[in-house]
Amino acid sequence: MMKLLGALRRPAGAAPGAALRESEPLLFEWLALGGLMLFGTWLLGVRGVWALLLTSDPTGLTLVIIVVFATSTLWAGARSRELERQRRHLEAARAGTPLTQLQGWAGEYLRALDSTPRDSAAPLDLLLEDSHGPHQTAWWVNGIQLKLGLLGKVIGFSVLALHIGQLQSFDASQSQDLLKSLTAGLGIALLTTMVGLVGNILLGLQLTRLDRFADTLVADCQREGLRRFATARS
Repeated sequence: MMKLLGALRRPAGAAPGAALRESEPLLFEWLALGGLMLFGTWLLGVRGVWALLLTSDPTGLTLVIIVVFATSTLWAGARSRELERQRRHLEAARAGTPLTQLQGWAGEYLRALDSTPRDSAAPLDLLLEDSHGPHQTAWWVNGIQLKLGLLGKVIGFSVLALHIGQLQSFDASQSQDLLKSLTAGLGIALLTTMVGLVGNILLGLQLTRLDRFADTLVADCQREGLRRFATARS
């Protein structure tokens, strides 16, 4: 029964073991995650958390981290759409579209293989650059969020240390002002670190899905290349 199902899913002329994989709904997954984050953003706004975060951080690093995260999330959505579009081009190739009519990364890769380049690794290198190249910059931006959070932590503890160092003597009447100054420094340190960590985790989740989808796309492009050339030789 399993062999029969595999044969039904295998394109005409495909070699055994070259069954077409079902495409993962990458864009739908991103939309679902984006919807959850929008709901969380609204809920935090209703609870007054955003106002507390922004007013408790005079350095503005929290706002910078939020802007970086929002921009990167929108980029991840656009990238999800592009990867799904390239997946459809690959599925067209698996359906038997002529080599000259193929579009996208799969078409460029298969035509490069068909031209028998002098550097046999060049087609795969170009495919990897198209599918994974932009993700490297995105991962660097993801690390920036964490570094900005740590920078806020250093600034917060520096403010705390400066206030303690300016004390000439301890006066019980000044305890309220002292606690206020110490709390401001701790607030900067803890809030920026927390926002940076949360942004790093959520964006890292999106980028991991993009990388995994791109890995599958590259592997299936290679399978299609092997199938076509095996058919041509036979």
